[in-house]
Amino acid sequence: MRKKKKRQVFENVEVVDAGAKGKTIGKAPDGRVIFLTNTVPGDIVDVQTTKKRKAYFEGSAIKFHTLSDKRVSPECQHFGICGGCKWQNMGYGHQLYFKQKEVENNLKRIGHLNLPEIDPILGSKEQYFYRNKMEFSFSDSRWLTLDEINSNDEITDKNALGFHIPGMWDKILDIKKCHLQRDPSNAIRLATRNFAITNELSFFNPRRQHGLLRTLMIRTASTGELMVLIQFYEDNRIKRELLLNHLKETFPEITSLLYVINQKQNDTIYDQEIICFNGRDHIFEEMEGLRFKITAKSFYQTNSEQAYELYKITRQFADLKGDELVYDLYTGTGTIAQFVAKKAKKVVGIESVPEAIADAKANAARNKIDNVDFYVGDMKNVFNEQFIAENGVPDIIITDPPRDGMHKDVVQQILNISPKRVVYVSCNSATQARDLALMKEMYNVVRVQPVDMFPQTHHVENVVLLEKKK
Repeated sequence: MRKKKKRQVFENVEVVDAGAKGKTIGKAPDGRVIFLTNTVPGDIVDVQTTKKRKAYFEGSAIKFHTLSDKRVSPECQHFGICGGCKWQNMGYGHQLYFKQKEVENNLKRIGHLNLPEIDPILGSKEQYFYRNKMEFSFSDSRWLTLDEINSNDEITDKNALGFHIPGMWDKILDIKKCHLQRDPSNAIRLATRNFAITNELSFFNPRRQHGLLRTLMIRTASTGELMVLIQFYEDNRIKRELLLNHLKETFPEITSLLYVINQKQNDTIYDQEIICFNGRDHIFEEMEGLRFKITAKSFYQTNSEQAYELYKITRQFADLKGDELVYDLYTGTGTIAQFVAKKAKKVVGIESVPEAIADAKANAARNKIDNVDFYVGDMKNVFNEQFIAENGVPDIIITDPPRDGMHKDVVQQILNISPKRVVYVSCNSATQARDLALMKEMYNVVRVQPVDMFPQTHHVENVVLLEKKK
């Protein structure tokens, strides 16, 4: 029988920094780093380890000797269990400090870049209720608290509508109030949950793959429009329409009421048929006079107000005079492309998701923008010599890749083209730094602007301006 490893306890550990993935950092007596899950920089704690590796430990605080002056009281009753807003116990100004520090450290330590003075991070005006899209999961076997487990009471209510417990794909925390999306999001979620329980509509069981109700998605827009999508596992028209009619009558402000019947192993909807039950199959978002059609499958930045600030910075860095050809790589639904189009001669957008490009073309037509072209395909394959010959050599490239960053072939193609300016928007400054390191022989880093899109979390967006060396 394999011997269980003994967990170590380190006393009076000072928490000295914030690290990746929302964890904080202390030092063990032997100098090794300890990654912690429930502390704030400045705390002095006793730590019990949960993992031991050659270069580091992982653990959590089991006793607090001194509480950091960076601490604040979390707003959410679910903090510490939900895992969605890991920095809610840290003052917002301190959150911004550590986000800016992460960006700078990644660019220096991973990219080994010569940096200008980094612009101060742009904080979010709204620190709560800023998300325009939330997805909740149903479960008939909700996560139980320690108090519930240790009590002698029989637990009869095991249904949940909320979030996955971190690291547990089949356990859902029942959410009473979420501080991420503005009303009527909480009201819709609670009304859905309560009506389903009252009317004995079954909640999904992911292990046994049965139950009627699977997920709930709510999208809000700055226009005031509202989308609600229920994902059903079982195809039961009577029960389905019972719930949908209840939502239609209770919340007449719902612009788009949709549903999906999904009997796959996973709950992704991108390969599923979306059915419109009431209203229209989309809502509209607006930005600087531009209107963007948002469907259930559309990608749109989840913090609308801060996305506007991010795009303004991107446009400012591009410094368009009106006669430039711009390539927008990883264009998504073409939001940035259309946002900069009025200051460019022409914009060419490339994206791998066909539905996104269809949305981009439709939005451009709706906005009467005729100097944009959109192409679909895998970036490393589409963005080749033939494509450039057909569309022209760009003066400026804007790139906003996914978290994994750009494929090395895409980076090399940018170097082959060698435009005068590159604006690199990133949601992961570590992969951004890796890519920039490949470009530093040809380009200088001229501006760096971190942007906080997700308050109360460790995530940070970053915009870098590159200019070709002379």
